[in-house]
Amino acid sequence: MRRVVSLWLPRFATDRWLRSRQQARARRPERSSPSARSAEPGETQEERAEASQPLALVVDEIGRLTLAAVNEAAEQGGLAPGLPLAEARALLPGLVTLPHEPALDARAAASLAAWCTRYTPWAAPDSAEDFGGLQGGGAIGLLLDVSGCCHLFGGERALLEDLQARLQRFGYTARAAMADTIGCAWAMARHATSAAHPCVVVMPGQQRAALAPLPPAALRLPAATVELMRRLGLNRIEDLYGLSPAVLTPRFGALAVRRLAQALGGEAESLSPQQAPAAFLTRQLFAEPVSDAEDLGRAVTLLLEHLCRELARAGRGARQLELTAYRTDGSLQRLTLGTSRPSRDAQHLRRLFTEKLPRLDPGFGIEVMTLGATLTAALAVQQMALARDDSPPGSLGGAAEGAKTVPELVDRLDSRLGSGAVRAPRPVESHVPERAFALAPAGADEEADDVWRQAPHPRLRPLRLLARPEPVEAVSLLPDYPPARFRWRRVLHQVVRAEGPERLLGEWWREDPRESDAPPRDYFRVEDQDGRRYWLYRADGAWFLHGLFG
Repeated sequence: MRRVVSLWLPRFATDRWLRSRQQARARRPERSSPSARSAEPGETQEERAEASQPLALVVDEIGRLTLAAVNEAAEQGGLAPGLPLAEARALLPGLVTLPHEPALDARAAASLAAWCTRYTPWAAPDSAEDFGGLQGGGAIGLLLDVSGCCHLFGGERALLEDLQARLQRFGYTARAAMADTIGCAWAMARHATSAAHPCVVVMPGQQRAALAPLPPAALRLPAATVELMRRLGLNRIEDLYGLSPAVLTPRFGALAVRRLAQALGGEAESLSPQQAPAAFLTRQLFAEPVSDAEDLGRAVTLLLEHLCRELARAGRGARQLELTAYRTDGSLQRLTLGTSRPSRDAQHLRRLFTEKLPRLDPGFGIEVMTLGATLTAALAVQQMALARDDSPPGSLGGAAEGAKTVPELVDRLDSRLGSGAVRAPRPVESHVPERAFALAPAGADEEADDVWRQAPHPRLRPLRLLARPEPVEAVSLLPDYPPARFRWRRVLHQVVRAEGPERLLGEWWREDPRESDAPPRDYFRVEDQDGRRYWLYRADGAWFLHGLFG
């Protein structure tokens, strides 16, 4: 059974500005001492004065300054969004005005939606554009699909009240509603809540009765459609229940029929999360906020053990992990690491996180930690080693300590030096040998690596290619014969054995004429009198040394 939460923050723009001022004040040197950071700072007298002051955010509309958003004190003084600034100052001479910053509001809304994933991985902002610009005045909305998550927080009402109370403590005016459909939850959050009752839970299957007394504006319809319904005497949603789509569509459009069906559950409506949920996710809730490094390390160990058991049951291994820490101030911290091969070795993954945990800033404390495998791959059951490894730890500053295999060593170096720091050659489709490979992060494409290793190569290639072919002086008995001797770097080599030629043509399909019109190359594998083997080619009568065999 699907359950959706709609969050409505009617004064988000002004609340965000006041919250940013409080956070900047908390970062002052006099409030950054250990004693001041031992607990989350409370509201000061200066902050209370700011909150009670009339505030308006102003936007320039074709040369005319108008109010884009107002706080509660300004609204009580008779101001509203859309009012000209000159008229607003006449009504409230002490009005504080600031420029409206919608880009910062959008980033803050996305950050708040990410914080809401502490309740469910399926969370996203509902933009005003999706609903015809209905969310004006600096308000925003968030949508959460909490299906199957409510029991983790003591039930549906407990989850809703906890979410609303935390947002209120962060300084946001918040209303919340839960229902079976997005449309019903959206309508109840905006038209059935109040300051005294900020949370509403619509029981499963009861959306028809819950929506009946609300106005048609609760169906996310354009203002012109709502006004037309009002003129026709349709003042409540229940007035639309008895009208068929054939009657509603010619008068109010197909959108009105679709919104009504979506709110009642007759038509499906999708909710796309802001970030794709992890295929495997485990969660750790703390009774009290945690900030000690050792406690955080123990929590990561517990999360890894649980996650690796889930991966083992599914026959999968993690290629990318994401650790998310939800702090008491409403922000979150993320640590991401990748592995060169699929892994579900909790001890190995714990060592990788050890390199990154010092970067985690707990702030005033972490309330919840989640660990998700955002990228996985098939991993068969592996035979346990019977022999004990008593070899001494490796060098490289301890990076190889505990690394039993090359992939584990690559993971530890990559974790310490940075993502993508360890590179390996990867095949590239090209006839030209110097362009037939490229350096890429180790383990970036495991399937391509396996195909490259298993595919039989029709010709032998040298283990070492020179950075660029070097010209040599060579003498052959006949024009198409291999060289009888050649001089490279002032040393004369007498050829005793030779194989070839192998002709490689230029890549005629390339746009660069220097590459498409390149002359063909005739490659020879030769061995000199000392047993050394070389890879030479002839192009346009000139000889070049391109590689050395091991």
